[in-house]
Amino acid sequence: MVEPIGHVATALLFAVPAWFLWGRRPAVTFTVLTQVTSVLPDVDIYLREYFSHPLLQHHGITHTIPFMLVVGARVLTPFLNANRLIHSDSITPSTTFVFTTGAFWAGGISHVLVDLLSAAPDTAIAPLWPLYRGDVIVNIVAYDSTSVNLGLILTAVVLHVGLYRAERYPYETRWGID
Repeated sequence: MVEPIGHVATALLFAVPAWFLWGRRPAVTFTVLTQVTSVLPDVDIYLREYFSHPLLQHHGITHTIPFMLVVGARVLTPFLNANRLIHSDSITPSTTFVFTTGAFWAGGISHVLVDLLSAAPDTAIAPLWPLYRGDVIVNIVAYDSTSVNLGLILTAVVLHVGLYRAERYPYETRWGID
């Protein structure tokens, strides 16, 4: 498991394309929404305190891409929509759904992928379970590497601050959902 700051930083990096697709307000919103799910897979650490089930082991079911897809599309986005937290009078509900769900997916999938990069053989992850039950081990960086985690967060923050401060983006094809 990567330190929480590494998960936050990686989700920020996954959100960078939003600045090239949309204007400032939607990009900030997308970035904030990615943070909601950037640490969500680690809920298994707390759930196993109350429930005893093999799927709730750390790097278990909550560390799978199918889990993040279902939670984003069927739980988090409908919850925000039901409470009018993502409602818009100028954007269609289907566009709002895709935008919000995409942000949740970016945050959650970034968590799973960065854990793959730091998973030692004894903490392997099966990211495509139940579609593919095999473990995947990449392990190219130590999860507790201070220099890597600080480098990631500094890079992500500098990128987002720079993109936020930019008045115009040179991309004329960006989508307009301001």
